[in-house]
Amino acid sequence: MSTKSAHRGGCHCGAVAYEVQASLDAVIACNCSMCQKKGTLLTFVPAGDFALRKGEDALTDYQFNKHAIHHLFCSKCGVTSFARGTDPKGNEMVAVNVRCLDDVDLDALKITKIDGRSF
Repeated sequence: MSTKSAHRGGCHCGAVAYEVQASLDAVIACNCSMCQKKGTLLTFVPAGDFALRKGEDALTDYQFNKHAIHHLFCSKCGVTSFARGTDPKGNEMVAVNVRCLDDVDLDALKITKIDGRSF
């Protein structure tokens, strides 16, 4: 069973900041056209485990393909630190870019590659 822990994260310039309860046992590297170009490493959490602390007004929304995911990025520095969407059952989810968490040792993570191009 995955253990959740508290993390703080945000964009590069600090305009966007959040707190999240997340397990980093299931970090993924997706090869879809968006993730590949951004180099994101993702973990998914229920919306209730994510709290945006500042920056809602600094976020710009980008959608592509099926327009199912709101790829949000800071309008000041351009960093995409999280995205919002729903899982296949309709539950609100947040995709957190693990690279934007303040306290994470990326070298210690077990990263699973997924074929997002095929979705």
